[in-house]
Amino acid sequence: MTTQPNAATLGELKSSGYKPQPVKEEIRKNLITKLTQAETLFPGVVGYEDTVVPQITNAILGCQDIIFLGERGQAKSRIARSLVSLLDEWSPVIAGTEIPEDPLQPITKAGKNLIEEHGDATPIAWLHRDDRYGEKLATPDITIADIIGEVDPIKVAEGRYLSDELTLSYGLVPRMNKGIFVINELPDLAERIQVGLLNLLEERDVQIRGHKVRLPVDVFILATANPEDYTNRGRIITPLKDRYGAQIRTHYPEHVEQEIAIVEQEANVLSMPDVDVLVPDYMKEIIAEVTHHARRSPDVNQRSGVSVRASIANFEVLVANAFRRALVLGEKEVVPRISDLDYIAPSFQGKVEFEAMEDGQEDKITNRIIQAATKAVFDRTHDLQDLAPIIEAFNNGLSIEIGEAVYAEDYSQIIDKIPGMGERITAKTPGTRAAEVEFLLEGLHLNKLLNKYAVSGRSTYTG
Repeated sequence: MTTQPNAATLGELKSSGYKPQPVKEEIRKNLITKLTQAETLFPGVVGYEDTVVPQITNAILGCQDIIFLGERGQAKSRIARSLVSLLDEWSPVIAGTEIPEDPLQPITKAGKNLIEEHGDATPIAWLHRDDRYGEKLATPDITIADIIGEVDPIKVAEGRYLSDELTLSYGLVPRMNKGIFVINELPDLAERIQVGLLNLLEERDVQIRGHKVRLPVDVFILATANPEDYTNRGRIITPLKDRYGAQIRTHYPEHVEQEIAIVEQEANVLSMPDVDVLVPDYMKEIIAEVTHHARRSPDVNQRSGVSVRASIANFEVLVANAFRRALVLGEKEVVPRISDLDYIAPSFQGKVEFEAMEDGQEDKITNRIIQAATKAVFDRTHDLQDLAPIIEAFNNGLSIEIGEAVYAEDYSQIIDKIPGMGERITAKTPGTRAAEVEFLLEGLHLNKLLNKYAVSGRSTYTG
């Protein structure tokens, strides 16, 4: 229901015309509404519009449970959590029961007893859709009691018989009745626990400790898994995999522009009064290209993947180092430069697994990837023929020294010193002009048109 909750008793709920519906049909109905109104289905999820989203839509329209299969950092959990928006805003439940139960379709003995005792006067509570979502990270120590339920010894000590359903304490899945339940990293779940989920996915009921209890829970079951886990840490048993309706493969952003959009959306960038943070587009592209090059590099373990979190972390460190320079030099403009890229190595290396583990190899591989990314962006944005006067000046003996701790204003003298450089600079502020100078010089060096000597945070470019 999307109307404001106002019914307080079962009788009032009946009078309102309420009709129960399975949670999957509820989600499907609301999905159809969003599709017909051309609404965004998964806000904040970038790059899946033509690939993953149509598959999710088809699975929901077919009322299928879903496994999201993909490497780390591919928005699997974000998508699962965003499905909450497809639930009705408010849903009626019987007040006072251990698990959410539809007042017109109670499933536990306690719920049925309340309806039988109070009839139309049975109190009704309203559950917001945010409270109808639950998830559990699969770990080897999870038990059936965590997922399904267990006999409560305290209730037995109070005098109830073991055969009494009221002795049961329900697990996570029954407590998500009328909602969405997600198991993250499903292959990590012990196989004997996976077996316990078979009835849930096929017959839609649960069994606890051999009790003759049929609990027809109404839950939309989702799972996430990493392909690497199938061999390294565990696997999804075949009967369980067969019971999921759809296996949807996620992927990393296919285009640099998509990676940049995610970075801009997710990065936590420091801001201060009276300080302007300006990140040139080419610096954003380089950060995205670093990740894309890493995903193709034979020196990086591709089975583990290179998460979008690598781009986000690298961007945050890049801007942070520019911020540090501005604070130290007393500048009011924060603009990342090529020389700041040296500082992203710790964040980058913390997000990837390298194939070569010899001492010193990680730094060499990181530098190669950063240089390849920088060259790729430079080659896309500049024509070497346009930079001929600059190249000629260096071939005639010109030498320029720059560094990440050099004042932005000092780059004005560098621009004046290099013939043709002023005509190629398009930036307007001191900070962005300094960044553009470094980008042009580094691009020429990576194209083997200039020599570069780097020592203690300063670089000297010569012909």
